[in-house]
Amino acid sequence: MSDDKRDDVLLKVENLSMFFGKGDMVKKAVNDVSFEVRKGEVFGLVGESGCGKTTTGRTIIKLYDATSGNVWFDGKRIVAGTKSYYDEIKAQKARRKELVKNGGTQEQIAACDEKIAQMRAEIRKAKYDHNHCDDDYRKDEKKRIEEKYQELLKDAAPEEEAKLRKQMRRELRVAAHSKLVTQIQMIYQDPVASLDPRMTVREIISEGLIIQGIRDKKYLQDQVYEMLDTVGLVHEHADRYPHEFSGGQRQRIGIARSVVMKPKLIIADEPISALDVSIRAQVINLLNELRETMGMTILFIAHDLSVVKYFSDRIGVMYFGNLVEMTDSDELFRHPLHPYTRSLLSAIPLPDPDTEKNRVRIRYNPLLDHEKTDEEPQLREVCPGHFVRCTEKEFLAYRKQVSE
Repeated sequence: MSDDKRDDVLLKVENLSMFFGKGDMVKKAVNDVSFEVRKGEVFGLVGESGCGKTTTGRTIIKLYDATSGNVWFDGKRIVAGTKSYYDEIKAQKARRKELVKNGGTQEQIAACDEKIAQMRAEIRKAKYDHNHCDDDYRKDEKKRIEEKYQELLKDAAPEEEAKLRKQMRRELRVAAHSKLVTQIQMIYQDPVASLDPRMTVREIISEGLIIQGIRDKKYLQDQVYEMLDTVGLVHEHADRYPHEFSGGQRQRIGIARSVVMKPKLIIADEPISALDVSIRAQVINLLNELRETMGMTILFIAHDLSVVKYFSDRIGVMYFGNLVEMTDSDELFRHPLHPYTRSLLSAIPLPDPDTEKNRVRIRYNPLLDHEKTDEEPQLREVCPGHFVRCTEKEFLAYRKQVSE
């Protein structure tokens, strides 16, 4: 990736793993997943139910504590798992013991000790970043606000100065209660379960602002009304309860609740799967409008590939907790390489009876579609921007396939 594109990265997921259970009962919901989302783009994450898409999104937003790996947001590490470091310490201790037993050199033993010390330092740093990233963010925000208003107050007239100081106090109060992760907001799959039935729409939308310390009722009301206008609802809806709305309207309320925080990134977790087909296009068009008008970046999680193709700039395909293919949307549909991706694409129904009658489904069977080998597959760049999880032999075959 060029330096310009690296500077444009808003979210970087690095070897992220999320395991549940212990011992022999460990379930690898997300296993060593890596991808980047650039500012202003829509990155689609697709795969069958249970493949780990939602778990990935929930781990990014810190609803789950990652088992291992890192998540970098806007240049700062917000998620840091430690299992990989502990595993390396365990391996180095076993190696050191073997060296001592078999008469290894002092240099070899010292190398093991150095690696163990390095991993322990990484663990301390990971725990600090995971637990204190919000504290550091608050300090930086306070400093930025103070510097901004120092410049504005220098040449301000007396009546303007009072107004600026009031704005500064409000922004400092918000900064004191803010968290870096609030720059990431989530739109949930179920618009019924994600809204508190005992709260009015006004309370639902304004809750995040109130948590941040905003007490100005006029400001809160203006923000609620602005969000209702933005998502296509009317001001009278502010004092109603969720049960008084249809599924599509509830999802619009959920979108308003997320957007009112002015986030840099929205994780849309299958936001249309629980809606009627006629309403889905409206919600997708709304997200498109918000992306254009507010410049938001979206991580779009879905299993409907036809929608993802329309809405996403780049697509990552997940299977059984692993990211198996990642490339531009058009490239994925033109040249799918991984057998699972081809299987998914073959399942997309088309509005043509003749085509549907003759459509051949491709079935993915990992035992048959991959040669048996001890080599662990890795995500490799087959051609510029097109990554596939494969072995070295499969990689060479994909390269040949692309060049033909």
